[in-house]
Amino acid sequence: MKVTSEKNEKVANMVFGSIYPLYLNRLVKNGRTKEELDQVIEWFTGFDQAAIQALIDEKATFRTFFQKAKIHPNEHLIKGVVCGYRIEEIEEEFELYKQCRQMEKLIDELAKGRKMEKILRKEKK
Repeated sequence: MKVTSEKNEKVANMVFGSIYPLYLNRLVKNGRTKEELDQVIEWFTGFDQAAIQALIDEKATFRTFFQKAKIHPNEHLIKGVVCGYRIEEIEEEFELYKQCRQMEKLIDELAKGRKMEKILRKEKK
């Protein structure tokens, strides 16, 4: 599927705090924890639990969320399909949309029971 400017804007304007509980509910149903969710988000964005909570409290949009984030240097290792979009094929002009899908891919892997050391990607030596 192709990302459009409209789709990118729609995601950019979504409030992170309204989506976070959906991520958490999905993970809890699959036997994972809030701490694991926060660990994955921290690896990807650099936000610790306090920063995540502050972003939720200030009702930050995904645009603000990703502008403030320090995306992990190994983010290029996050590949695959999420919601019908192949992450590595999302154009650079839709970086925010790509980052959102990358984070969802990590959360998806967590929900499916993948081991944390595989989710938190490392460069092969």
